[in-house]
Amino acid sequence: MAAKEGGGDLAAGIDPETLEKAIRSWQVDDPRRLLGRGHPVGDFLEADRWEVLERAPGRLLLRCELPEQVRNLRGELFGGFAPTYVDLVALHTVREGIPPDAPRTPLVTADLRVDFFEPIRGPWFRIRSEVLHRGGRTWHVQTRFLSDPDEELLAQALTTLLAVRG
Repeated sequence: MAAKEGGGDLAAGIDPETLEKAIRSWQVDDPRRLLGRGHPVGDFLEADRWEVLERAPGRLLLRCELPEQVRNLRGELFGGFAPTYVDLVALHTVREGIPPDAPRTPLVTADLRVDFFEPIRGPWFRIRSEVLHRGGRTWHVQTRFLSDPDEELLAQALTTLLAVRG
């Protein structure tokens, strides 16, 4: 069953030209960067400052700076922002496995769970994300928050993404 919002298909009402223009505005040619400026969520997380350490189909390893606006009073990542990182990174992890010339299919998050083991502290941390399984219109993605540079596991997330039928 297709994901619904307000009784309608989520893909309904998306102007393809506007969507493509927005996507082009935050894409970067530098393989060491995931996003440029202009993506609303990416700008809030300062994703244009992230460094891509590894990238392969269905896999990403990122080095991320922890911006002030997502820190709690102890200077750690406020837990409620972790799913925002996970959602953004999981979507890009799936996109890494899709050929760039393939038609763009909207993806929605059907499920997302985060388990915390240790505080996520800055100034830098890493995110390792990979597609664990793909079946039909569904992707299951594991995203792990790691300390930098020793890669101690700090938190882990599982996300289910669904391709929306147009």
